Amino acid sequence: MSELDKKADNIGMGGYLDPKINEESYRQRMVKRKEIQLKRLQERQHEKGLTIIFYGDGKGKTTAALGMALRTLGHGEHVAIVQFIKGGWEPGEAKALKIYGDKLSWNAFGEGFTWETQDRVRDQKLVSNAWKKSLSYLQNKVHKLIILDEINVAIKLGYLPLEEVLQGLSKRPPMKHVVLTGRGAHKEIINHADLVTEMKLIHHPFKEKGVKAQAGIEFYNLHLHFRLDQIVENSN
Repeated sequence: MSELDKKADNIGMGGYLDPKINEESYRQRMVKRKEIQLKRLQERQHEKGLTIIFYGDGKGKTTAALGMALRTLGHGEHVAIVQFIKGGWEPGEAKALKIYGDKLSWNAFGEGFTWETQDRVRDQKLVSNAWKKSLSYLQNKVHKLIILDEINVAIKLGYLPLEEVLQGLSKRPPMKHVVLTGRGAHKEIINHADLVTEMKLIHHPFKEKGVKAQAGIEFYNLHLHFRLDQIVENSN
């Protein structure tokens, strides 16, 4: 943490966190905070393609990644999404984002959770196909953002070698961003990343109250199933 960062933290965010100071003292404090913030921005001019991780046992990892996808698409850039575990259904996000046409490439290779597929040999083959597709996106110069959804899980389950992933990430163009999601992110992946956010589970309606997954809140729509060969064919 730089000295400017320390000064910014010392002044704080403002508001009524310190209700004892009067309005004039507060205004002067925020003027100083703005000056520090401008200096922080001036000394941070470097740009690079970021490696971003959303992991943890809480919900919202894929949703956070898709928020970045939407932001990138809004800037007119191309986005590619590869799903390593999910894929036996069409998520609501995929339908909503179809309005962006060929700006978005959505590839679903998985067949679902391990207790649904019950075939780890087949699961590993699908993950291998997903990784091959991911490499093509990582290495091209078209897509600004690549989302590797649930790749952390694929690595954790032993379906995908960690070394291959690290090598693939290192060979992408310098300004290409990549997001890796899924619980159980490997320590080396975390150490390699530029931005890491852990989703922590506090409450869960399914586990605590027996509330089932609901459309619009949960990620997927269980009523829309596809044949596996159609998914693989459309993803190549």
